[in-house]
Amino acid sequence: MIYLQLFLAFAKVGVMTFGGGMAMLPMLQREIVKNRGWATDEEMLDYYAIGQCTPGIIAVNTATFVGYKQKGVPGAVVATLGIIFPSIVIITVLAGVLTMFSSNPYVQKAFAGIRIAVSAQILVSVYRLARKAIVNVNTAVVAVAGFVLQILLGVSPILITACAIAYGLFLYFIGRKNDAAA
Repeated sequence: MIYLQLFLAFAKVGVMTFGGGMAMLPMLQREIVKNRGWATDEEMLDYYAIGQCTPGIIAVNTATFVGYKQKGVPGAVVATLGIIFPSIVIITVLAGVLTMFSSNPYVQKAFAGIRIAVSAQILVSVYRLARKAIVNVNTAVVAVAGFVLQILLGVSPILITACAIAYGLFLYFIGRKNDAAA
């Protein structure tokens, strides 16, 4: 039963979102944390962070992590299949049809509207994630530095993530050293 629930929950996310992995984050948050209780907000932040740092689509990686948490490797496989299945079906059907209508001005306008809606969904997701992730001065420093380094200076997200990991470990070990001295 849990395997069917995993498949259907992630298929629902896969079929109801447009715009790729980042656009799926708000729906993943709602379905996995609020509706199903399969993860906490903090765990989802961790899954998003790891999913962003690993190869592949963040939503697929997140589905894999949640499925693994629920039922190990079989759960990871089922959740992953659930989130990609709708895309496979929809892309297969649309591929032939879309090429016939891609130059249609109505289709072009519809896609322009979809891009705007997806951008708004991503902004909402970023806002919600930031509220949970930025909890003190140190996390605010990492967030601002990461934003400035990537947007204004074009630094690689991989390098920024590696530096954030190093900074977090540095703070952890400094905190442990101070605790041991006290």
